[in-house]
Amino acid sequence: MDDSTQIDLSLPDPAATERLAAIIAGQARPGDAILLSGDLGAGKTHFARAFINALSDTAEEVPSPTFTLVQSYAATVSGTPVEIAHFDLYRLKSPEETIELGIEEAFAEGISLVEWPDRLGAMTPRRHLALRLEILADGVTRRASLRGTEDWDARVERIAQRFAHG
Repeated sequence: MDDSTQIDLSLPDPAATERLAAIIAGQARPGDAILLSGDLGAGKTHFARAFINALSDTAEEVPSPTFTLVQSYAATVSGTPVEIAHFDLYRLKSPEETIELGIEEAFAEGISLVEWPDRLGAMTPRRHLALRLEILADGVTRRASLRGTEDWDARVERIAQRFAHG
């Protein structure tokens, strides 16, 4: 991941975050992990909600999994049913606790959205897209920094191009 390119995008409003989530969802495939980091209120759950709804056949109410730790959603990717697992690891004390959540199976078979991925430690999947959301000085605008492992390089370039061209 050290050699991969980081791409920074400006998200001037929540609609831009939703558009980015839909673009990334269009590039996702089974076995992908998207690691969402950023301060409280940066938009991680907002991004996850838009991502899940972009791939779901019906509109999903997507609550933050802060207390349940994981929520699962049925979705379709390229005509194939897939499960999206939305993890919020904020309350975990050790990476080993993720095993009880079924995170290894989710990483292997579905698409995983992981909030607070710093809690994963050695459980961090080798293949992933890291997405960091930062709140800028105006309190509204966000900066999204995308960095993927090698299997994400071409997709990150496509995401940036599609985002730039509306």
